[in-house]
Amino acid sequence: MPPHPPPLDPDASVIAAAIAGMPSMRERGLAALRRDLEALPFPPDLPVMAATGDRRIDGPWGNIPLRIHRPALADRTPVLVYFHGGGMCMGSNHSFEPLARRLAHSSGATVVAVDYHLAPESPPPAQFDDAYAATVWTAEHAEDIGVDPDRLVVIGDSAGGTLAAAVALAARDRGGPAISCQVLLCPGLDRDLGARSINECADAPVLSRDDVLFLNETADGGQRCPDGPYRIPAYAGDLAGLPPAIVVTAECDPLRDWGERYAHRLREARVQTTLTRYPGSYHGFVMQSDHLARGRLALAETGALLRAKFAHPLPF
Repeated sequence: MPPHPPPLDPDASVIAAAIAGMPSMRERGLAALRRDLEALPFPPDLPVMAATGDRRIDGPWGNIPLRIHRPALADRTPVLVYFHGGGMCMGSNHSFEPLARRLAHSSGATVVAVDYHLAPESPPPAQFDDAYAATVWTAEHAEDIGVDPDRLVVIGDSAGGTLAAAVALAARDRGGPAISCQVLLCPGLDRDLGARSINECADAPVLSRDDVLFLNETADGGQRCPDGPYRIPAYAGDLAGLPPAIVVTAECDPLRDWGERYAHRLREARVQTTLTRYPGSYHGFVMQSDHLARGRLALAETGALLRAKFAHPLPF
């Protein structure tokens, strides 16, 4: 018998019941998934930013749109380079703006949100290349956009967490830019289908095991299974010398064990790592903080950790 899935929090159970019976991602198809995600209304209580502006920068696959959220009009603020979720094949700076603004508010940092090219139209490694290029640009243009390059963080949720981890690896391997912290929110860091959480949470709401397979197949675009650490960070042989990490996982998420195993490997490599598993929560719960108490708590705790790191910078 498959492992019994863990119970959901009451508020998460209400949402799970409301979406029960919805066709799988595979059945709905990529076009419908994209359309529905972009059509989601913004919550009414989003933090107000002091300024939000758009830029376009040159990248290896063409222009990369950036959206810069400033919670306060001050110079040399900390900066989060943010990569949105969506399995590498959906999502945008528009659909993930609520989370970007909440991250800016909770951390007190300017957020540079990256609208990287999506698969399968732009096959891998376009997503990683855009993420790395945007991080380099942010560091090199820190004075221009009023941020502190010594307090630069890469952060992402789901597929964006994969990109954040990959950028941290590449920055170490390539000698920069300097990254002070990596924040991985429910990240998809592996492809191991034998992980306990993949089977324990095979029928989890929001993201099921088959949804994971469909998104990976779509993102791969018919390419062979990826084998490099900038595509699958868990494949990195050595995690020493990486920036400190904050890893957030959800108990009822098929990807849970991928993130937690990576966090344990970071610790074994002597990388300062904070790992928090939020019980009763499913994949993407931080994105749904307007409905889920655990999502609000995760945002508050992650923001507080970042504020502490910004106030007490420590070379690694």
